[in-house]
Amino acid sequence: MDSHTLFERAVKVLPGGVNSPVRACKNVGCEPRFIEKADGSHICDVEGRTYIDYVGSWGPMILGHNFPPVAEAVRQAVGNGLSFGAPCQAEVDIAELMVQMVPGLEMVRMVNSGTEAVMSALRVARGVTGRTKIIKFAGCYHGHSDSMLVKAGSGALTGGSPDSKGVTASTAGDTLTAQYNDLDSVVALLEANPGQVAAVIVEPVAANMGVIPPKKGFLKGLRQLCDQSGALLIFDEVITGFRLAPGGAQEYFGVRADLVTYGKIIGGGMPVGAYGGSRAHMEQVAPCGPIYQAGTLSGNPVAMAAGLAQLTYLHEHPEVYTNISQKGAMLASGLRQIAEARGIPVQVNQVSSLLTIFFTETPVTGYAGACASDLERFARYYRGMLAGGVYAAPSQFEAMFLSNAHTADDIVRTLNTAERVFGTL
Repeated sequence: MDSHTLFERAVKVLPGGVNSPVRACKNVGCEPRFIEKADGSHICDVEGRTYIDYVGSWGPMILGHNFPPVAEAVRQAVGNGLSFGAPCQAEVDIAELMVQMVPGLEMVRMVNSGTEAVMSALRVARGVTGRTKIIKFAGCYHGHSDSMLVKAGSGALTGGSPDSKGVTASTAGDTLTAQYNDLDSVVALLEANPGQVAAVIVEPVAANMGVIPPKKGFLKGLRQLCDQSGALLIFDEVITGFRLAPGGAQEYFGVRADLVTYGKIIGGGMPVGAYGGSRAHMEQVAPCGPIYQAGTLSGNPVAMAAGLAQLTYLHEHPEVYTNISQKGAMLASGLRQIAEARGIPVQVNQVSSLLTIFFTETPVTGYAGACASDLERFARYYRGMLAGGVYAAPSQFEAMFLSNAHTADDIVRTLNTAERVFGTL
């Protein structure tokens, strides 16, 4: 079976032929590759072609695909049963480890995805504060729950308008949109909605409009504004959690959030999410308190076993973070040098093991800058890299993820491919 034939079959039974929109590769002008297996830093499609993988299941494969301790933990857990719908030891062990690793984290609740984690954290923020409105940032993605599928309205001080059919205007109206890296836009929203904002939610490093790091003082400024206004600060660490540092973005940037959300990295790639914060806030969640949230598969024993194995390894081997950061810098620097030698204007934004290449002369510090980059040139670049055996996210507005399994040879081969592709751009 080949990818084209599978895609022809898929479009007849799956919307767009995929189960998550970006996988359709529409924005880069090609059809998706159907993946059969993965190991280390490589994936292999159904035709048997092997690629250096910079998607890593969108982040959780920080130790590489099929990492032996994680794979073995899954094998052992499966032997005991796939799901209990009841407490198990692994969920206690991983929660204790997360609390040990993350500054300020005192309690966590396991869920099944980053979307569910964000949805639940927002409910906690509203329940704790008694307020209704949420401030998010244009271009930051927090899953597909209704209140987060919102773009800016007619002006910075208005409520949002739905960014998807099926989202009601009343739901969108409680979501206010600020500009990432612009504290003044947050101040304006807080002043226009005094005593109404329950939380400010942010990706500490924006990674869903391409990688955009926070400007110096931006996250600390958000912390101060939340303290002054009585709103809670929520870090969406579905991307940055346990990737930037053992304690995630809170450790990396030295800024504490009130609530934090996590995704599949805490499950070693299995379907997992979590949200957490102080004991005072989390004890408002049922059955301790009046804020309801539940899930049959939450704390699934197989997912918990995989996540525990991965986080244990990261906790015991902090050198992983130095290693992947160095690889990220090597790849980013190489791409800049190649582009400069070819006279092609690019911005390569990199934070540790996360990076994105933008085809533009102007530094990309927010959503408008990302959208103004040359999307058609990016598509040609993407197709060339894919043909050369480099598998990256099929969208300008996503991150490349490096893992501990990537080798110096992988980076060199990627840069050699990039040099050939840049010669055609």
